[in-house]
Amino acid sequence: MRWLGLDLGGTNIKSVVVQTDGEPVVVGCDTSETGARDGPAAVVERLASAGHAAIDRWGPVDGCGVGVPGTFDSDAGTIELFPNLPGPWRGQPMVEPLRVALDLPVSIINDARAFTLAESRIGAAAGASTAACFVLGTGIGGGVVVDGRLHFGPHGRAGELAHQIVVRDGPPCGCGNRGCVEAVASSRALAALAGQPTIEDVFRAAATGDQRAADAIETVADHLGVAIANVITMLVPERVVIGGGVAGAGADLLEPIRRAVARHTVLVPPDWYEIVPAALGPYAGAIGAALWSFDSQPEVANRARSAASGGTQLAGDRPVKPDRSPGGGLRRSLRPPHPPP
Repeated sequence: MRWLGLDLGGTNIKSVVVQTDGEPVVVGCDTSETGARDGPAAVVERLASAGHAAIDRWGPVDGCGVGVPGTFDSDAGTIELFPNLPGPWRGQPMVEPLRVALDLPVSIINDARAFTLAESRIGAAAGASTAACFVLGTGIGGGVVVDGRLHFGPHGRAGELAHQIVVRDGPPCGCGNRGCVEAVASSRALAALAGQPTIEDVFRAAATGDQRAADAIETVADHLGVAIANVITMLVPERVVIGGGVAGAGADLLEPIRRAVARHTVLVPPDWYEIVPAALGPYAGAIGAALWSFDSQPEVANRARSAASGGTQLAGDRPVKPDRSPGGGLRRSLRPPHPPP
């Protein structure tokens, strides 16, 4: 059994093929340009092209999962809101044109939830019963795992960690609200606050003694610290995973975030949780999308699941065998073995 995962980003489309015969592995991964300014229809065509390219390169697949950067109508398979992609996305069909173009069952999932699914199953949160994941980039996304299961809620919208309000009456957010953590702590917000063109420039400037850049990092880390502290207070997760492009700064960002969380978390002892970097790299969202395709086709996936795990279920809101070993079983094996050529 092989599953195609596509991760739609503002700049790039990432594609992976995951094989689930026996122990699951990533067969291959690749990246192509999104071309977002060409409009929604052109982007959907590029998703289909990326899927065809992956299938041509790595062979037939049994289904396709697509991680998208916003909200959607799961029944209609159409987009509702993409805050960070230009164009008239509301009402844009996504599932049906890809189903026709690829001649495959297509499942859709929010990209941050796909990231959370991958990291919780085989990445930095593997083995944690309860976890929260934040993806920091052009926008900010998130997801939560409760009792070993990715939590969607009754309407599929649970886990929008980026749209907590952390600055009352703060700057406008793409979701339509004001003061969301995405509005004040994304890569764009950090670069603007530091007066630098990119986040790479922000951290370089801070390393050379630029006070404005250093203050901007502390401010953004504090906003993120408030958001993470809120989640820790509500859920008491064993692990909080930080990923995405901004998180590429490593300890230069993680340490200020950890200090901020400690300042804002008073009811939960610090030894009850860990704040850790993501483990799966830039293809985590695409891996999660492939896993979602696997999970959302029970009539096909159950056969692969039985062969792979001797009866263990691997599903979003369906029972999961309580294997708590951090490195164990089916989860770690999905990590990409190497970057694409």
